[in-house]
Amino acid sequence: MDWLINLDKEILLALNGIHAPFFDYFMYAISGKEVWGLLYVTIIAVILKKYGWRCGGTIIAAMILTIVLSDQTASGLMKPFFERLRPSRDPVLSDMVHIVNNYRGGKFGFASSHAANTFALAVFTALLFKRRYLSVFMLFWAVVVSYSRIYLGVHYPGDIIAGAVIGAVAGAAIYHIYNKFVMCKFSHYGNIKSSLLSINMIIIVGSTIFLTLLLAAKTMV
Repeated sequence: MDWLINLDKEILLALNGIHAPFFDYFMYAISGKEVWGLLYVTIIAVILKKYGWRCGGTIIAAMILTIVLSDQTASGLMKPFFERLRPSRDPVLSDMVHIVNNYRGGKFGFASSHAANTFALAVFTALLFKRRYLSVFMLFWAVVVSYSRIYLGVHYPGDIIAGAVIGAVAGAAIYHIYNKFVMCKFSHYGNIKSSLLSINMIIIVGSTIFLTLLLAAKTMV
């Protein structure tokens, strides 16, 4: 086990050591929860448009349950149980870790709730809409947001991997349970073209947020 912990630390220092002012701003920004608010609203709006208020409401409830399950597993259960210090809080490593805006996070970091929550939403959304491009985008979003936690020095790669597994399992499990026992079998879309256009709005909004943050980072350097 010691060799695995040491490897985790070495990979962290290698990845965290690759930094620049441009990425300091960008990674700090995308790690925030509020910046993705419009993406979350768009996902909810597309669900309501596709399934209507009654059926869509139950899907949104299942999605919220997925995130609560993943978040509580990572933060409410695993962090206090394992009590693994974040790299930014470890007295042995903290001086070697690149920190941005003096942000160090809470005391413990295993497993990452950022990774758990983003992967939970990404997997649930991918399974719900079953569109290849949307699935790729959502998983890419989850990976980038999760990697930002390593960049900021507040999580080890092992924290991220564990969180991603928790989130993916929670997303898949809740979706399949919901799909088997509750899922409405109809949609409110008038045609396939309308369906794709509405679903693609999730990609458009998410990509716009990414682009805006990139441009903002460029102006800040």
